[in-house]
Amino acid sequence: MLTIGIDEAGRGPVIGPLSVAGVSIDEETGKKYRLLGVKDSKLLSIRRIVLLEKVIKETADCYKVILLKPAEIDARFSNKTNLNYLELDHMIEIANALRGERVIVDSPSANTKKIKKYLEVGIRGKEIVAENYADANYVEVSAASILAKAERERQVKKIKGEVGYDFGSGYPSDPKTKEFLELIKSDLGLKAAVDKHLRKTWMTLRPENSRNLQDFA
Repeated sequence: MLTIGIDEAGRGPVIGPLSVAGVSIDEETGKKYRLLGVKDSKLLSIRRIVLLEKVIKETADCYKVILLKPAEIDARFSNKTNLNYLELDHMIEIANALRGERVIVDSPSANTKKIKKYLEVGIRGKEIVAENYADANYVEVSAASILAKAERERQVKKIKGEVGYDFGSGYPSDPKTKEFLELIKSDLGLKAAVDKHLRKTWMTLRPENSRNLQDFA
């Protein structure tokens, strides 16, 4: 039986895309992945992630990666949706595109029953499992997390080359990113270069009078 694992990378950064990935594998391939050390990408070095990404792409039955650009993420308010459902809509797209009888999703919310119900409306003819920490508990989802993280890192590297500045990870808590966000307040050329890669609805970039809005709703 083929099982599809789906996960994301880059939900919280203020710079760069959100990456959503799905991987379809059978039980034997899953066993091989465990032996190779496939696990939640947060527990792996970027070097190891890149090496495992190559193996996964070569051995999975099929896979798919979708990038959500900052403009799409920012548009969630005008589209009357939130980040959870924006992410879930792309998970549904991936699940329907890949072969597999079962879909396991790393739930973006603690309310996994609600998440599963939403997925069941969009995913056709497949058993659905929605769990918190699925990326740590299911090798299929671990493999998806690796593909998502590898692609996110690749995109961040491209942005740094385009901008000509090392802004770190792009997460608001990263000192390098904090320094960069302060710098672009006065460096208009640098601001223009990175502008399309910024999530402008993130609290980090909002004026004080709009900070009552939800960042990660």
